[in-house]
This record gives sequence, C-alpha cells and structure tokens, in this order.
Amino acid sequence: MTSYHCPVDGTRSVITALTWCCPVCRGPWDLDFTPARGVGVNALSGRSDSLWRYKEFLPLDTPAISLGEGRTPLVPLTDTVSAKLDFLMPTLSFKDRGAVMLVELARRLGPDRVVADSSGNAGTSVAAYCARAGLPCTVYVPEGTSAGKTGQIRAHGARLVPVPGGREATARAARTAADEPGAFYASHVFNPYFLHGTKTYVYELWEDLGGRLPDALAVPVGNGTLLLGAALAVTELHALGLITARPRLIAVQARAVAPLATAFRAGADDLLPDDAEAGGGRGPVSLLAEGIAIPRPPRARQILAAVRESGGTFLTVPEDAVRDAQRDLAARGLYVESTGVACWAAVRNGGDAVGGEVVVPLCGAGLKTGMAAG
Repeated sequence: MTSYHCPVDGTRSVITALTWCCPVCRGPWDLDFTPARGVGVNALSGRSDSLWRYKEFLPLDTPAISLGEGRTPLVPLTDTVSAKLDFLMPTLSFKDRGAVMLVELARRLGPDRVVADSSGNAGTSVAAYCARAGLPCTVYVPEGTSAGKTGQIRAHGARLVPVPGGREATARAARTAADEPGAFYASHVFNPYFLHGTKTYVYELWEDLGGRLPDALAVPVGNGTLLLGAALAVTELHALGLITARPRLIAVQARAVAPLATAFRAGADDLLPDDAEAGGGRGPVSLLAEGIAIPRPPRARQILAAVRESGGTFLTVPEDAVRDAQRDLAARGLYVESTGVACWAAVRNGGDAVGGEVVVPLCGAGLKTGMAAG
C-alpha cells in the first residue's frame, strides 16, 4: 500500500494508522499513487466487465467484495449531449465506484467498525459493501433523508443514526465517532481512495469513445467527489500520453446552496467567509437536490482549482429546472432521482457556457426519491 499526504501542509501518514484526516490542519488526505504505463484501449478487450478492468490505474487490485460495479452505458440525449447511466449500479448510484474502494481498504485493514456519513447514496453504498465484506457499519444521515435511501441502508444491515440539522451537523457527528479507537471512517470526502474509485467514470468514457474524451464533462458538485475523480483521471490520462486534449469541467450546483459557484464567480481560491460561516449551521435548503446541497465542502480549494485549470465554469440550477429536467428524462425512458438530473437541467439551459460534445452523469435511480412534486 502507498501513503497519505496532506495537500495543504505536506503532513504524511501510513494508511494502516486509520488516521482519517491530517492531524495538523484536519483537512482531507490525498494519495501517493502513480498509475502504470503501457496500457492502452486495445489492451482492455476481454477483461472483466467492471471498473476493475482498469486495475493498472487503481491503487488497489481486484477486491474480494466486488458487486460488478462500473461499465455503465453511454446513451445519446441530443446530437451533442450524451448521458452516462451511473444509476445502473448495484446500489443504484454512482457512489458504488468509490465505496467499493473504501470498503475493500477497510477489509484489508481490519477495523473494529466502519463509520460513514451521507445524505443517502454514499451511506447506502458503504452499507452494501460492508455487508458484502462482513464489516459492522454505522451510517449517520440528516433527519429528513428520503425513506427510500434510509430503508436501503437498513436493509443492508447497517446501524442508521439520524442527526438533527443539516449535512454539516451529520458530518460532525460521524467525525466524532470516527475519532474513537478502532474506527475506520469511510468518508467519501476525506479519504482519497474514494476519488480513485470515482475516476473510473472518466476511464470508462475514454474507452467508450475509442481513446479520447468529449469536449466537456458536466458534473454535479456538492462535496465534489465525482468532479475531483474526473479531474484526477484526466490528469493521469494526459500524463500517460493516452489523451492529448483535456475536457472542460462544467460544475453544477443547486442554486439554493451554491457556495462554490459563488466563490468561483468572485475569483476566490476558497469559500467566501460569509458562505463558510453560514454553512456550518443551516439545515437543508435545496430539498430536490439534497445530494449536492453541501454548504461547506472540505475540498473546496481543490474543486475550484480543478475547474479553473480545465477552462471550465460553474452553472447553478433552480428547483423548477430540476423538476422539469426530471420529467423530461422520464419521458425519454430514464427515471432518475432529482439530484441526479441536475447536470441535464444545467446543460439543456446552459446557453453559451455549454458547447461541443458534452457528457452528463445520471447519478442515482428515481426509485430512491420518487418524482419531484410541483
């Protein structure tokens, strides 16, 4: 195994220490990892039809707990926009890409228990893979999380802890539990193994498009785990000489909770002070896009830098656009949860900010939350 390092102050830690954050700044870890060279698109034929076909690009080899995650279809929506159907995953969301990496790591480390916090989908994924691995799991969720998601978490045998307040209060409760001895914090935000799982979204696009990427990738952003995974894959593919052109990253936030979009438009490198101070105490604001209604994402600086370096931008979507986009996709045969349609809502109304060939992820199944009312 490799080691963690802090992107802010350079602090390092061995992975076996179960230290879930930098002990100096309490920020998220990054991972010391360089993918292997010499693997092109032509070398992938005949391999396992899951994300583990990209084993040379991953920090863990094929796990014992795989549920066949990955390799989701890419289908056209218009002449220039395609959708990757990541709701066709074992637990019906893209979070399986990262959760399988976290839980496989936990299985190898052998903690007493696994702790996670989530607005629903990440917790469900961690609970499912912990069940597969035989690991005890506790998932903290905000009070008011949809019944479809909480029922799915319980069905996998995890202990569910509803937390009063918003997403920030839930994260604080989980982090307190994660500080206890013997706990492995399966954080999709703080643990970089999750990002190395979500990056396979882009490796699949690269393979599906014959060794290239589209002009732009539209990505929903709350904590930014899919966007940062995508940026990581683009950087790796370019460094390996497997692509020459890098796509723009179009980051999509709910208009009601858009601290990153606000900072980006202000030219800031981090969250603005007013947003950071307000974010710690407010409850859920964007009910439809609950999965990306994150007022204070810990990797804010990295997200803003990744979008700028790609030549991309931020778009925000109001609640009525989310409703319309969900109905539009359902009329096309795609029943997607309200958070999962945010990118389609942004791209179809994005105007000049969206150009060329674009791919949007459909991140979660509509059965998790139902159809938005109104």
